[in-house]
Amino acid sequence: MFNIDQLFPLTIQSEPEIPITIAMSSEVLFRMEREQQSSGFTLGPAFNFVKALKAVNAKLKEHYPESEELFKVILINHNSADSERLNKNIKNQEMEELITPLVMEREYLISELKKNNIHLYLSAAPGFQVQEALNEGIATAIMHKPETIQEVSDTQLRVVFDGDAVLFSDESERVFSKGKLAAFLEHEKQNVDVPMKDGPFRGFLEVLERLKRKLHNKGLTRNCPIRTYLVTARNAGCGGYRALNTLRSWSLEVDEAIFLGGSAKGPMLEKIRPHIFFDDNDHYTTNALEFGIVACHVQLTYAGVAAGAGGTVVVAPFVLGAIGFTSAGKAATSGTAHAAANQ
Repeated sequence: MFNIDQLFPLTIQSEPEIPITIAMSSEVLFRMEREQQSSGFTLGPAFNFVKALKAVNAKLKEHYPESEELFKVILINHNSADSERLNKNIKNQEMEELITPLVMEREYLISELKKNNIHLYLSAAPGFQVQEALNEGIATAIMHKPETIQEVSDTQLRVVFDGDAVLFSDESERVFSKGKLAAFLEHEKQNVDVPMKDGPFRGFLEVLERLKRKLHNKGLTRNCPIRTYLVTARNAGCGGYRALNTLRSWSLEVDEAIFLGGSAKGPMLEKIRPHIFFDDNDHYTTNALEFGIVACHVQLTYAGVAAGAGGTVVVAPFVLGAIGFTSAGKAATSGTAHAAANQ
């Protein structure tokens, strides 16, 4: 039995209050119907996500009316002919305060993302300058829309992150790619107490957790309008424990950490019903789409990992909630991780 808090005491660092800026292709929010000349459009896969951002902003303004630390969406439009219809759609959805439309030439995308201090960039498929944005340290993913999107909460933003190559570096996935499961398990056992390096989405998790702490300080703990999840192919042995060690070393928490041991993620995501799910493995994003989940693919810079680094050792999922570690999703009553580092 290991007490995570004793290993890495959680500290909160003050950060300057700036907007949390999310850039996205206009196609992921509103998909224009080219045959119409007025305001014809269909809602894109990011629409529910943006609605949830608006709901979180409302709570933040209620409790911190002077704060500038709010979500801001920059809607990137590469076709100036669509500007009038986009502006009308934004107004019809009462999102003028949240969304700033920006017409730009494609070659200026990266410089504009850097200039606007973007925390997250969501591209429409098949992706535009995604790797270039990742290379600049911007959390970037290609957003995909399922055939039918699951209903999601109107009052709570739910964000699910994969671990390796998303929150964490791809170090362990490279080990798995070269030596398969046995090499991965030995690597994690030898490095269980060594925090992993940053992945591209650490910064985005940090800003979400910072907002959560502010809301918790106003008494919004049980009904916080932001909820974060780690859903990973790692198992609940050394691999899972190392993930928790890494988060704690960063002074970060998630509301639930779920270790699937290589099992499909779709069924668990269907229970969570997130507004957005980030994963580097197209096997898992495709599986998520089959369950009606809006999935965002974080492109790897190397090939060779077909089904994630977790293998297929543990069939039943293990869940670490904010109050403790459980199996099969049952609530725990302590902040202790059981069965960690037994492999």
